[in-house]
Amino acid sequence: MKETQLYEQLAKHLDQGIIGAPTSPALIEIIKILFPVEEAEIAAKLPMQNQTLSELKKLFPEKEHKLEEILNRMIKRGTVYTSQKPGQERKYRLLPSVVGWAETPFWAGKDTKTTRKLAPLWLKYREEAFGKELARGKMPVMRVLPISKSLRESSEVLPFNALKPMVEAQSFFAVAHCPCRQMKLHVGEGCDHSLENCLHFGSMGKYMVEQGLAREISAEETLNILKQANEEGLVHAAENIEGHLGTICNCCGCCCVFLDTKKKMGLHTISASSYVAHVDAELCAACGTCEERCPMQAIAIGDDGVAEVTEEVCIGCGVCTPTCDTGAVALVQREKVEPPPDLETFFVTRYKAEKTA
Repeated sequence: MKETQLYEQLAKHLDQGIIGAPTSPALIEIIKILFPVEEAEIAAKLPMQNQTLSELKKLFPEKEHKLEEILNRMIKRGTVYTSQKPGQERKYRLLPSVVGWAETPFWAGKDTKTTRKLAPLWLKYREEAFGKELARGKMPVMRVLPISKSLRESSEVLPFNALKPMVEAQSFFAVAHCPCRQMKLHVGEGCDHSLENCLHFGSMGKYMVEQGLAREISAEETLNILKQANEEGLVHAAENIEGHLGTICNCCGCCCVFLDTKKKMGLHTISASSYVAHVDAELCAACGTCEERCPMQAIAIGDDGVAEVTEEVCIGCGVCTPTCDTGAVALVQREKVEPPPDLETFFVTRYKAEKTA
């Protein structure tokens, strides 16, 4: 098979994930970097579901004697996931784009030739195709988790907005460096926000620590990172699936693939929380702090000297509330509350959108 055909075939295979990878010129360049030819030949047929080595050897009889060596190279490169439970065979699967090979080169926080090559390509790929992929089927991959100093109507806070209990319920905690901010830094468009606050839990967190992509932390450290992120004005975001918590991103409006793409391209790449910022005009001192902190440019001081919220732009993150000295800004529950979809609804909606796109 010619090299061009190989990478076209690989691109089609990678696009089969729940979060796919639509083919575009930038994607082809990205996967050429991440998948050298021999590894691309394996990846183009490698399942995205866990398989043992003995099972995979049946798929690749011509590579049987060197398959484990190739898989280990791919694990090190960050394109293959692996795990092993006590007393069981090690299992392998092809990582998807997200959470996966879009981030693995950046999680360790190292400035390398590979990360510098990938950064501008990923930013280009957002515009070519990946931004639309994140919003496919009007079913965003991520949702906002609201944190607020002042939460009005607190008696009506819904269970899926309770962040602390969700974190404390996890069994394994890991922290890595933010891929989005590193990408922007590599192209000279970075910001001053902290980098090491990309949080992962459970089996993915363990994989990342085992591969040197993250470090293990405690539940208390996780909550402290979230507190610091909130003080910095970063937005907490998790998977848009009810009852599931595998990742918490701490996002800035200038670099985040979800927030930045939503602002620049008008795509529904992240679901707002069930809350919206509200300003008490009598308490507002028109200091402008909320306007400066808002990652979506949803708050501005009006002509009457009072902060005004554009509700359809506000994502309900609560970043505006901790630094309002007069307590004028608070989160209030939206008139229409839409809880995150369950796992089946999320999968079916995205798959259906993929088939009819």
